[in-house]
Amino acid sequence: MHGTVNDLSVCGGRPLYMSCGFIMEEGFPFDSLEIIIQSMAKAATEANVNIVTGDTKVVTRGAVDGIFINTSGIGVVEYPGLLAVKNIQPDDIIILNGTIGDHGAAIMKTRENLGLTAEILSDSAPLNDLIAGVLKASPNIHCMRDATRGGLGAILAEIAKSAQVRIDVNENSIPVQDNVRGVCEILGLDPLFLANEGKMILFCPKADAETVLTTMQNHKYGRNAAIIGNVSQAAQGRVVLKTSIGGERMIDLPTGELVPRIC
Repeated sequence: MHGTVNDLSVCGGRPLYMSCGFIMEEGFPFDSLEIIIQSMAKAATEANVNIVTGDTKVVTRGAVDGIFINTSGIGVVEYPGLLAVKNIQPDDIIILNGTIGDHGAAIMKTRENLGLTAEILSDSAPLNDLIAGVLKASPNIHCMRDATRGGLGAILAEIAKSAQVRIDVNENSIPVQDNVRGVCEILGLDPLFLANEGKMILFCPKADAETVLTTMQNHKYGRNAAIIGNVSQAAQGRVVLKTSIGGERMIDLPTGELVPRIC
C-alpha cells in the first residue's frame, strides 16, 4: 500500500484509488489474512486513498510462498512543474527525508534470527502528505524518487547515469540509526543499499533547499531529513561518496539481491 502511494506521489500525483489482488495458497491461515487486510485498511485510511476493486485467487499448497499481493493505483497530477530526471541541473541540492536502511535491516534481523536486543522497525510509511507539503512549499523541485529496492545507493547511481551528471554525496550527512549500522556490520552489508519503504530523495535548486528541508523536518515522516549532497557536471554519470575518513569512493549499482524480494 505504502509503496504504491509513494510511487504516485514522487511523480507529482495525488493518490486517490487503488486495486488489490491476492494470490494465496490453499490452507493459508485466516488469522494471518485478517491481520494483513486490517493493516492494509489502516494504511489506506492514513494515506486517504480508497481500495475500490480487486481479486482473489487460491492455488494449490506450495504453489506460492504463503501469499502474494499486488496493488495498483491512480491519482491526479496537480503539481505545475515536471518532476523528471532530465530536469536535474548542476548545483542542485539533494535532500533525503530520514534515516536509511531501516526496512531492510528489520527484515534481515528477523529472517536471520540475529538475536539482537535492539529494536529495529521498518520505516514503511505513506509519503503523500509529506510530498504534498514539499511541492506546495517549492514550485521548483526538479526530481523525486522513493528509495526502495536497492536503497539510496542504487537510486543515486540510476539517476546519475540517466541524467549524465556527477552526484557528490557526503557520508557523514546521511542519517543511519546506530542499530541499523550494527546489523550491517554483523552481516557485512552497506546501509546505502538496504531497502527502504518510507524514504525519498529530491533534487531542487540551492535557493529552495532550506525551505524544502524545513518543510520536511516539520512533518512526522521527515523529522530526520538532511541535505546529503549536490549535483555537478564533472565526470558525468557517476556518484562519488565522500567518506567519513576523508576519502572518496564510487557508488555503483549493486549486483544480485541483498534481500529476497518482498516488495
